[in-house]
Amino acid sequence: MDFRALAGKKVAILVETGYIYSEIEYYQTGFQVLGATVDCLSYLQGERSRTLISELDKLGEPTCTMKVDKDVADYDPNSYDIVLIASGYCASRLREIPPRGSLGSIEELQTPAAVQFYKQAMRNPNIIKGALGQGLWILTPCPEVLTGRRVICHTTTLADVYNAGAVYVPDESHIVVDGDLVTARSTEDLSAYFDAVVSLALSNY
Repeated sequence: MDFRALAGKKVAILVETGYIYSEIEYYQTGFQVLGATVDCLSYLQGERSRTLISELDKLGEPTCTMKVDKDVADYDPNSYDIVLIASGYCASRLREIPPRGSLGSIEELQTPAAVQFYKQAMRNPNIIKGALGQGLWILTPCPEVLTGRRVICHTTTLADVYNAGAVYVPDESHIVVDGDLVTARSTEDLSAYFDAVVSLALSNY
């Protein structure tokens, strides 16, 4: 892949506590080498910045932390060329209705800023969207943009994704490209998934 092939392009990564360090590092390094600008978006909860904790190791300790200073509510998905949702339980946390554990209505499930951000991105065919592992959880409150889309995902989210109307494709490559949407089974497929996202972005030039 050509050095700086994505120069001038912008990438948004939706991330939350429980992210997988190796995945986020792969995106940040890979896209920056290709010349793209990478923004990690999350919820700042009224603060100027926030520290997110990664997944836990075998001893129950976080493997690392990352600082974010961009609130997803303040950004427009249409200003990005590529929008990715991190795997792990990021999507589950990003779609929560505060306070955590509250009783919400079906209508409220689409209201979290990250859900709206990704839903709007799905409506724009010029944006490359990517969801790895459990990432499609961000869209299960929005079946209107997931119905009929060909996807692959982690088995933990398969029932939810299927019930939201998506068409599950158990491709042996573990990568499924459906127009402007790239999905992958798990972080074990991270390299191939990243290459598929980049190849799709380059094909649009």
